[in-house]
Amino acid sequence: MLNALLPLAQTTLRDPRAAAAMIASVPIERNVLWMGVALIAALNALVISATFVLAPPAMVLPGYFHMPLALFVLLAGLMVLYVHALYWVGRAMGGQGRVAPLLASVVWLQFLRLVAQLGVIVLTFALPPLALLASVVVTFWGLWILLNFVAEILALPGLFHAAAVLAGAALGVVLGLGFLLSLIGLTAQGV
Repeated sequence: MLNALLPLAQTTLRDPRAAAAMIASVPIERNVLWMGVALIAALNALVISATFVLAPPAMVLPGYFHMPLALFVLLAGLMVLYVHALYWVGRAMGGQGRVAPLLASVVWLQFLRLVAQLGVIVLTFALPPLALLASVVVTFWGLWILLNFVAEILALPGLFHAAAVLAGAALGVVLGLGFLLSLIGLTAQGV
């Protein structure tokens, strides 16, 4: 398994469009995709919860940050909302992709982001100034990779079109987030 993931990770970092094409070419069953969404959301919720236990934040955060199950539902819901928002905004802008490769790509990118986040957490305890620099680099490099993935998976003409799709999808996610939070009952808690 690691023998397949490491070259894909290297390709993602060096040539994101080629990596996106590789992911899109693999036929992945729908139930495997949904398990991937659940797994990556659970791992992210676990890492976020553990981070807050190890180093409590200086500011007060909404209550769901301290409830791993609610955090899991929120993260999984956000991923699904984000993928569908990307798909529909991309289609509105002339994109030709499908939802399944887009979902597989987002799960893969979330996995890589989780690995990078764990590295930044380790650096935070060892070398805090370097952790801040690494966090900034990961953010901007991750955005560049995401733009390339969206452009490739949705068959968009270029990165500017992908940026417009990301902006439109972000607006869709913000609107959907209000609905998701009310669905899982967090608005009743003052979130």
